[in-house]
Amino acid sequence: MLMTFRSDAHANITMFGSVGMQLVNMMGYGDSRSGAIQADDIPEVLQRLQSALAQQKANAQPEQEPEDEDGEPAEQPVSIANRALPLIDMLKAASREECAIMWEGK
Repeated sequence: MLMTFRSDAHANITMFGSVGMQLVNMMGYGDSRSGAIQADDIPEVLQRLQSALAQQKANAQPEQEPEDEDGEPAEQPVSIANRALPLIDMLKAASREECAIMWEGK
């Protein structure tokens, strides 16, 4: 499943559904596969998302550098905080331009 976020203030963002659902949940919208954030609510939703990401980072266990079979450092997975950056940018743009944001899972 893919999830697409849309706003008149920003280009569309499409991400894996599991990541999108995690971010939607962090924004306080539960397990809603589709929905909208009204322009007036965006500053609060942005703060909620950033707080949830900071909390998750604070609770994360420090990981040792994994190595591949050649003894080289293995690639690290992309964190949810990094995956959230485009959505954070969209929330900021929508807040500036007073536009709503909608999302839909496909």
